[in-house]
Amino acid sequence: MASTEVLLALSTFPDLEVARSITHTLIEEQLAACGNILPRVDSMYRWRGKIESSSEVLVFYKVAAARYAQFEAKLKSLHPYDVPEIVAFGVKEGSPDYLRWVAESCLNG
Repeated sequence: MASTEVLLALSTFPDLEVARSITHTLIEEQLAACGNILPRVDSMYRWRGKIESSSEVLVFYKVAAARYAQFEAKLKSLHPYDVPEIVAFGVKEGSPDYLRWVAESCLNG
C-alpha cells in the first residue's frame, strides 16, 4: 500500500487567473490532489529593502509527501514571482479516507 503521508503546501499568486492556471496544471500532472483558492489576501512584506504591500491570491495545496520535490519544482517553474512563497507543513492527523485519496491522486503520476 502506498504511503498516505500528506503535506499542506501554501503559495501566493498575483491574481486569480494565474492561480487557477497553475493550480490546474499541478492537479492535471498529479502533483497536487487539490488546491483551495482564496481569492484575496492582503500581503505585507520586505522586498529589496522596502516594505511593500499587495493584494494576492492564496492557494492551499494538498500534496503527497512522496511527490513534494516534483510539486515544488513544477510550481517554481510556472510561478511568475522571482521568489515565490512555497511553504509546506506535514499533516499529522486527518481522515484516513481523505489522506488516502490525496496520496492516490498524486502517486499515479
